[in-house]
Amino acid sequence: MAKLFKGKEFMYTYMYVESKVGGVFTNSNHREIIDKYSKEGWRFVGAIPASNGSYGQITSHDLVFEKCEHS
Repeated sequence: MAKLFKGKEFMYTYMYVESKVGGVFTNSNHREIIDKYSKEGWRFVGAIPASNGSYGQITSHDLVFEKCEHS
C-alpha cells in the first residue's frame, strides 16, 4: 500500500505473526510478541482469528504489524 503525503510517498510493509490463545493450562503470548515487534519499529494494527478448537473457540490469532518505508 502506498500513500502520498505532502509530495512524499510512503510504502507500508506488513508482517503477520501467529499468537497462541491461552487456556486453562497454557498462557497467551500476545503481549510479549507485541512488545518485541514494537521495539523493532513495527506498529501493531490488529488481530485476525487464525484457528479454532473443536467447540469453536479461537485457539490462535495472526497479529498484524506494519512499518512505514519512506521513498
